[in-house]
Amino acid sequence: MAKFQEGERVRIKVRPVTEEDRKVHMFFEHMQGLEGTVSNHYNKDEVAVEIDLDSLVDIPKDVHRIATERIREKFNENTNEEIKKLLTKDEQKFTPHYVLLVREADLEKA
Repeated sequence: MAKFQEGERVRIKVRPVTEEDRKVHMFFEHMQGLEGTVSNHYNKDEVAVEIDLDSLVDIPKDVHRIATERIREKFNENTNEEIKKLLTKDEQKFTPHYVLLVREADLEKA
């Protein structure tokens, strides 16, 4: 039975990053303390968490902001006016999700 269910609020634990973490690329300093919602639970080693953008710290927040601007630019460059007319202003100003794949053991209830 999964420890966390889809839709459940979680927080990524604050703990030291180990050599094993570095080898398997599943836990990094910038992930610690982030909060979000479980969007998919694949297995105990792969839980997709949609991170709350307001819980991001400086560098990841800036990276996400810049990536969002670039994605919007690309969308505007590659989408014709007919398609744009079908979308609302909010849909054209979309914000991409920030999803991290985390081990179940690195999560706690928020």
